[in-house]
Amino acid sequence: QVQLVESGGGLVQAGGSLRLSCVASGSRSFASSPVMGWYRQPPGKQREFVASITRDGSANYSDSVKGRFTITRDDAKNTVYLQMNSLNPDDTAVYYCNAKTIFYNAWGQGTQVTVSS
Repeated sequence: QVQLVESGGGLVQAGGSLRLSCVASGSRSFASSPVMGWYRQPPGKQREFVASITRDGSANYSDSVKGRFTITRDDAKNTVYLQMNSLNPDDTAVYYCNAKTIFYNAWGQGTQVTVSS
């Protein structure tokens, strides 16, 4: 089965940067060519889409992070990354990794990102 583990969250000042990582493991990992994505849930709000990337490297971003965040993947390491630059307090949230194929939709446990003003 596929397991996703996020890391890299923490506390950062506004204007700073963080890089999140998501490692996939199990018998159904990147070999099944999943679309990888990042979602986040700010305090008191619903979970929202942040970014996604296909096997071919085609990326999509929400308008709120476009130009500041970059999603990449390394299939050899079964890992997807989210480079977050120019962070602001509105980026404070629990960030979740997602792997989606026609056969499954898997989620990680989440990692906390807190941006202070």
